[in-house]
Amino acid sequence: MKIYLAGPDVFLPDAVEIGRQKAAICAAHGLAGLYPLDNAIDLAAPDASRQIFAANEAMMDQADAIIANLTPFRGAGADPGTVYELGYMAGCRKFCLAYSNDGAVYADRVRRFTDVTSEGGRLVDAQGLTVEDFSLVDNLMMIHALELHGCPLVTPATTPIDVWHDLAAFEACVRMAAARLIAT
Repeated sequence: MKIYLAGPDVFLPDAVEIGRQKAAICAAHGLAGLYPLDNAIDLAAPDASRQIFAANEAMMDQADAIIANLTPFRGAGADPGTVYELGYMAGCRKFCLAYSNDGAVYADRVRRFTDVTSEGGRLVDAQGLTVEDFSLVDNLMMIHALELHGCPLVTPATTPIDVWHDLAAFEACVRMAAARLIAT
């Protein structure tokens, strides 16, 4: 069984090593991890971005499931590319799992980046825009997609010191994927 390994991990300085570690964890549980950087793309090609997109979608099409790293990336929420990949897999009715190494409620994370006030029973940010506040770890569409197409979002009891290299929540997702996919 193949698992597409989505997340902003591909932007880390040691992205290839993180991919190897994640693939090894998958293999230890009888699964094959498909990591986006396994695709051979010439980044100097004029259409490199289109090649990356096509190769990642082809990899997702081959996969039986996704494990998405939804740890907040460059802001209060998950990486937008990862969110697309999770939505793509949910739309394909594939088994969806995800984790976030920051288990804080989304509205609280927004407060880290901007002033948030209460107006008329709703939270608004410094620009006057409503802040989604359902006491969920991230946007309701992702949280409920996971519930409907896989397993609830996995978060650690406490935020790890190194959110980008702590793979405990990832491994919890792998164990759930193995229990579900290998048993069927």
